[in-house]
Amino acid sequence: MHEYRTILLGGGMVAGYSAKEFVEAGVKAGELGIVSADNALPYERPPLSKGFLGGKENETSVLINPEEFYREHGIGVHLNIQIERIDLSSQRLVGGGEEFRFQNLILATGARPRTLSIPGAQSDSVIYLRSLSDSTRLRDRLKSAKKVVVIGVGFIGMEVASQSAQQGCETTMVFPEERIWRSFFTPEMSQFFQKYYEDRGVHFAPDAKVESMHGSSIELSNGKKIEADLVVAGIGVSPMTEIAEAAGIDVQNGIVVNEFLQTTAANVYAAGDVANYPDVLFGKRRRVEHWDNAVKQGQYVARHLSGRPERFENIPYFFSDVFDLSYEFWGDTTGAERTEYRGDVQSKSFSAWWLKGNRAVAAFVMNRADAEREEASQLHYIG
Repeated sequence: MHEYRTILLGGGMVAGYSAKEFVEAGVKAGELGIVSADNALPYERPPLSKGFLGGKENETSVLINPEEFYREHGIGVHLNIQIERIDLSSQRLVGGGEEFRFQNLILATGARPRTLSIPGAQSDSVIYLRSLSDSTRLRDRLKSAKKVVVIGVGFIGMEVASQSAQQGCETTMVFPEERIWRSFFTPEMSQFFQKYYEDRGVHFAPDAKVESMHGSSIELSNGKKIEADLVVAGIGVSPMTEIAEAAGIDVQNGIVVNEFLQTTAANVYAAGDVANYPDVLFGKRRRVEHWDNAVKQGQYVARHLSGRPERFENIPYFFSDVFDLSYEFWGDTTGAERTEYRGDVQSKSFSAWWLKGNRAVAAFVMNRADAEREEASQLHYIG
């Protein structure tokens, strides 16, 4: 039996950044434990589709904290442990032949990739990108791949297609919408990014779904066929909530928490991809699957359990790097009445501002002055 005052269930970014915050708050040796099904220490996820995938970073450089950090601060790290049950009455985690007792539990179980349910999808030429081991496998496969099909045109799709093309692979993006990232980009932004990718050799198959795969032949819903020796499916993720639901914790599109990230079970919190939390700045519930949210919520729970009483507040934020472009986004475009641009939207330097009335509710910024970036990061308070 292992006993800790606080246990982080899940070894992702929430765990890594929460551990750092606990240490800064003065956690004592032996008070904090991390229980993870992964085989690696907590690591950054963004490099998995960027620098690590491109060979610019390695297994050590993507770690949030070095191995000695956990040892020096007396943080128990238990890897390759698949927890099967949360016993709330006795405050125990059970799984992998082990038991862990806690006073406080932070659920940071993350999400798993959605998978293709089509003929041929079980082929070893199909890869989903979520973990460090997934990225390692994809990186190795890209070295020998000639033709790559990327299914999906969100974060993973855009970033993987960029890396694939830069490594000399003939790359095609397949997606069911009529234009790139329709749920996020404006038509003008979609046009810019499609041309930018096409100028760098990427092909597009819009308005199409993959119907089946037979060897290297991929059949699309529009009747066309594409040849590929490697397929990367970036079709979204699903929060890993089963263990929480089985314990009787409220689950609705993630684990439901309040403004302090507390679940419906006493002394149990949830953070990161798995948490459905009330956004007190925008007045709505949301579940966010991005780096910044995992970092901020991990840090917040550590501060809260160390005696800080304030509620969780954070402007939704994400960033991306594709080819030689880097951009950032703040806010929520829902309910926006119009979009205004600064700079030339068909150039590498522009920003987009979504407005409701005279108030900016979201902003996209790419290669603009620092003052404009700072304005965007404070957009909730503009107007």
